[in-house]
Amino acid sequence: MSSQPLLEVNHLKTTFATEEGPVTAVDDVTFGVNKGETIGIVGESGCGKSVTSESIMRLLDEKTTKYEGEVLFEGKNLLQLSKADMRDIRGNKISMVFQDPMTSLNPVQTIGDQIAEVIVIHQKVSKGEAFKKAEEMLRLTGIPAPEKRINEYPHEISGGMRQRVLIAMALACRPKVLIADEPTTALDVTIQAQILDLIDELKSELEMGVIMITHDLGVVAEVCQRVVVMYLGQVIEEGEVGTLFSRPLHPYTRGLLKSIPQLDGDRTEKLHVIEGVVPPLTAVPTGCRFAPRCAFADDHCTSKAPVLEEIGDGQKVRCWKADELLKKEGHEHNAATI
Repeated sequence: MSSQPLLEVNHLKTTFATEEGPVTAVDDVTFGVNKGETIGIVGESGCGKSVTSESIMRLLDEKTTKYEGEVLFEGKNLLQLSKADMRDIRGNKISMVFQDPMTSLNPVQTIGDQIAEVIVIHQKVSKGEAFKKAEEMLRLTGIPAPEKRINEYPHEISGGMRQRVLIAMALACRPKVLIADEPTTALDVTIQAQILDLIDELKSELEMGVIMITHDLGVVAEVCQRVVVMYLGQVIEEGEVGTLFSRPLHPYTRGLLKSIPQLDGDRTEKLHVIEGVVPPLTAVPTGCRFAPRCAFADDHCTSKAPVLEEIGDGQKVRCWKADELLKKEGHEHNAATI
């Protein structure tokens, strides 16, 4: 793994102008992804995962969106590039696979036309050559009879196959970074496993960095090397997958892991539930954002916001109680503020 990340997000802040005033959906988010690495971003709905990915790609309406911080790629801050320069990178060097293939694909264009269009725009090749490459990409993503499928429309193929078409489109220009936003949500378990294996194989083949956005910790365990846990627009924990799963430091991460059904668990016991819900962005709590739902919170937690700290083994956490919880479990804590 390279020492310099392929893509580096530093103190990213994304604020929307609304009728109720400015609302910050992503607040001080920092992480990086390396060549040949898959990093998972997890959290409940409304925690800022998708807005983070859309901010990296600058897909949000810039009339009502304000970006702060840095998204560094090939020595440039993407947040400061012109729209034309950003268009050259988007879909070419950094690509994205969205969660709903039916809304992401054009229903009145053939599959071949849609993939070829991406190739023509970014690689300046003839339409005939682009169609050949499109067919190659369909073959690469495991679609049977690609020479037939290339002339079909999205409604003529299955959900799993449509998702493969989206991956073929995203990878058509051999990007350096792939962002996959819940790429298997609407698929059955067998197809989900095939799609995840496919992304993993193509990552190795193309030496990409992959950002996998998901609420499914099973997916993270299967394909990711590192994981970033988000809550209400902030990174609250980050670490190597093995370390974070075996030693979660934040009460929220612990709650997420406890809520996963265990095959060898007691089937008469109810599944663990994290009490409460993610509050709206217009009502962000003072102090620690998770405090109103946390069993360990005290007055200090509700009055002062914690910072992201490094604990050791590359693990970082944003929690006033991490030290106390570690000591209870016999772990040492040498925190250095990020």
